Amino acid sequence: EVQLVESGGGLVQPGGSLRLSCEASGFTFSYYYMNWVRQAPGKGLEWVSDISPRGDIARYTDSVKGRFTISRDNASSTVYLQMNALKPEDTAVYYCVRGIVIRSRLPEPTTKGTQVTVSS
Repeated sequence: EVQLVESGGGLVQPGGSLRLSCEASGFTFSYYYMNWVRQAPGKGLEWVSDISPRGDIARYTDSVKGRFTISRDNASSTVYLQMNALKPEDTAVYYCVRGIVIRSRLPEPTTKGTQVTVSS
């Protein structure tokens, strides 16, 4: 059974940092692209970032470039999202998603996600 468990969210002031983690199990993690997507209150899903199976290619939506860094550890089947210089508009539930996705047609999350709230 494929399982993805997100953690690391919380309440942070604008300009602060958080590191999200997503622990995977039930599949061969090193074979798959991994993504972070988010859903802000009252809005649809938004693709944030992805990383190639070997970790040598990382891509970001424009609004987070230069602030967020995605990484992965295939030995521990974990993908990370380091978020710096957080803004109130980053407030959302963050989910990790396995595989290559169509950014305009994201699948509905099947995991709990982790809440990130950026507020003073």
